[in-house]
Amino acid sequence: MAHDTQNLAIFRGLLKFKSNVQKIWGVLIFLSIVTTVEVVLGILKPVSLMAPFLGMKILNWIFIILTIVKAYYIAWDFMHIRDEKGSFKGSIVLPLLILIPYLAFILIVEADYIYEVMSNGFISWNF
Repeated sequence: MAHDTQNLAIFRGLLKFKSNVQKIWGVLIFLSIVTTVEVVLGILKPVSLMAPFLGMKILNWIFIILTIVKAYYIAWDFMHIRDEKGSFKGSIVLPLLILIPYLAFILIVEADYIYEVMSNGFISWNF
C-alpha cells in the first residue's frame, strides 16, 4: 500500500510539468504575438506615439521594451533558466534587465548629443 502512495506522489509531481511540445507551442505563440505587435506598430506608426519622451519617441521606447521582453523570454525558455536555482537565475536575468537597458540609454543619449553637435554646432557634416 505504501508503494502505491509513493508512485501516486511521483505521478502527481510529473503532472505539474508541461510537455516539451506544449512549451514549444507556447513560446511560438508568445513570440509571434510580440513580433506581430512590433510589426504592426512599425507599419502604422500611430501619431499619438510620436511624442517625445526622455529624448526619444514613445514608439521607440515601446520597441526597446518589447525587444527586451523577447530576449528575456528566449533566455528564460531556451536557456532553461526557469529550471535553475534562484541565484543562477539572478546572475543571468539581472544583467538583462538592468545593464542592457542602461547600455541602450547611454547609446541613445550619446547619439542624440552627436547629432545635435553635428546639426547645430560649429562642425558640420562633411561626408
